[in-house]
Amino acid sequence: MSVFGRVLTAMVTPFDETGAVDYAQVAALAKRLVNSGSDGIVVAGTTGESPTLSDEEKIALVRTVKEAVGGRALVVAGTGTYDTRHSIELTKEAGRVGADGFLLVNPYYSRPSQDGLYAHFKAIADSTSKPVILYNIPGRTGVNCTPETIARLAEVRNIVAVKEASGSLDQASEIRKKTPPSFDIYSGDDSLTLPILSVGGRGIVSVASHLVGPDIQEMVQAYERGDVRKAVQIHLRLFPLFKALFITTNPVPLKAALNLSGFRVGKPRLPLVEATAKEREQIQAVLTDLALVAV
Repeated sequence: MSVFGRVLTAMVTPFDETGAVDYAQVAALAKRLVNSGSDGIVVAGTTGESPTLSDEEKIALVRTVKEAVGGRALVVAGTGTYDTRHSIELTKEAGRVGADGFLLVNPYYSRPSQDGLYAHFKAIADSTSKPVILYNIPGRTGVNCTPETIARLAEVRNIVAVKEASGSLDQASEIRKKTPPSFDIYSGDDSLTLPILSVGGRGIVSVASHLVGPDIQEMVQAYERGDVRKAVQIHLRLFPLFKALFITTNPVPLKAALNLSGFRVGKPRLPLVEATAKEREQIQAVLTDLALVAV
């Protein structure tokens, strides 16, 4: 049985007009996500602009989301950094304020070897009794955690899943082949959720679920019960949204989409900037087609 469920949302971090974290909106968004199909919420991940958040902000975000959702959804804290010792400290502190599990990204910039990746992830996992999801996103981190290394890590008692965002179905297939059935594979890209389900994936750590959470949950459940036609219909209907949310660096399009839909999350923090007028126009068109904004 899966620890984290089918659909986790990689939650944006709402900021106010001064650029400070808007904790009231954080709580409101967390409740909204749970009410719209999220089994879990990932806090302070890439979509949450983790590189620009202080440690104090990250811990306060975990505490706020946990208090907002209680036991209705699992709260997963993004505590991976390019410093193993720092990651361990963050993991311990996030656990103390209520995180149910942790998302650990590949150490970015330092680009360790496969043995280095293994030692890094194992050391962090060994520092907690709570479950861990690996986050393999070579496009952002500069290093790929190979299927062989992921298989080694799957032997660690509390490393229970991977968010696979290499963009390669071959890699997802290799991970599935080399790991036990109890080890969950989550798509890290909304547009690849259905293909990854077809090669043994469990679900999605989603961006689009901020806007169409019930549809994504329905798509995954339809596939699970063998209604592939229904799952494909949902995938194709949502596909333009999946692509629009990545027309520039995440979470820039998502913040634009949420603001356009009427749920204010503010601007991204520098070095990210707001979507351009042309990008907002493209996003608006997709939202209108899906009846996510008033015409």
